[in-house]
Amino acid sequence: MKWNSQILNLNAYQPGKSIEEVKRAYNLEHIYKLASNENPYGYSNKVKKVVDEEGSSTFSYYPDGYATDLRGELSKFLGIEPTKLIFTNGADELLHIIAKALLASGKNTVMATPTFSQYKHNSLLEGAEVREVPLIDGEHDLNGILDRIDHQTAIVWICSPNNPTGIYISDANLQEFLNQVPKDVLVVLDEAYFDYVCADDYYDALSLVNKYSNLIVVRTFSKIYGLASFRIGYGVASEEIIKALEPVRQPFNTNVLAQKAALAALKDQEFVTRCRNLNREELERFYQFCDQHSLKYYPSQTNFILIDFQCDGDEVFSFLLSKGYIVRSGKQLGAPTCVRISVGTREQNEGVMKAMEAFLNHTSAIK
Repeated sequence: MKWNSQILNLNAYQPGKSIEEVKRAYNLEHIYKLASNENPYGYSNKVKKVVDEEGSSTFSYYPDGYATDLRGELSKFLGIEPTKLIFTNGADELLHIIAKALLASGKNTVMATPTFSQYKHNSLLEGAEVREVPLIDGEHDLNGILDRIDHQTAIVWICSPNNPTGIYISDANLQEFLNQVPKDVLVVLDEAYFDYVCADDYYDALSLVNKYSNLIVVRTFSKIYGLASFRIGYGVASEEIIKALEPVRQPFNTNVLAQKAALAALKDQEFVTRCRNLNREELERFYQFCDQHSLKYYPSQTNFILIDFQCDGDEVFSFLLSKGYIVRSGKQLGAPTCVRISVGTREQNEGVMKAMEAFLNHTSAIK
């Protein structure tokens, strides 16, 4: 086969272990998945109603490729023109579309490390040079990123709050950075977790889109809205950027149920607020646990926390897995001595904290 050379050394994305897989492996009755940053409170009852009603509908017709109803409602909700939106099969597809539209052999792209793995993966697929700038104590080194930009740079990827550290960029720092990025370099601002942010000095990304013509904001309904299985995300940018990206998008990339579910979810902002508040309360409990046990952690503006156990992250991962808790080893995320834990319900969090305490007691006993 005449495979493109750039794919030969790439690995497929490795999702977290499934609940059924762990049940079989460890012969456990109850498994709690805290690995993929999903909403433990599910989704709005308004979404459930739509799904139940649509279950009897015909699915023999193609979906609305323009997502007209969702586009109209979301544009009103965000206070922007409908022509500044693009809808995709999860935010992941939008990241892929952006890479495909701008990157190629001979071009380069700049990003932090560690950050969301698909930026690098998609860039390598297109044959571009990847320039990675290490985080500084979990934060983007914005000056370091600026230093790596040159005339062949096509995209800069910024994840705020960052995955896997959960740390955000302040409004002042982000605007200072954007003011220095060349206007022919697209800045991709991935805001998958912005609905969880409570920081007072967080920026207003939509106003920045109006101010910076080389900025696109990427968001998703997968996280706080709880629609991960529906796969629907969106981007906000100038009409010129959206117009350039649209031909790269597949014609019917978002399905009927996803569009209707997102529309219903958008109309229940009380659910969103409740989830944000519950998440913040539970994050504070994780902070207290870490402080009590002298564990380093990164203060998070997301629905996950990255904890440094100062040992092999796979070891912590395996121990917690044996207790019925699926988390994410930091070795897969560029933080080899850490684990990333999604914030669950009060009951789930209490359970995983007890399991972590058991691990700490186990390791101290061995020493």
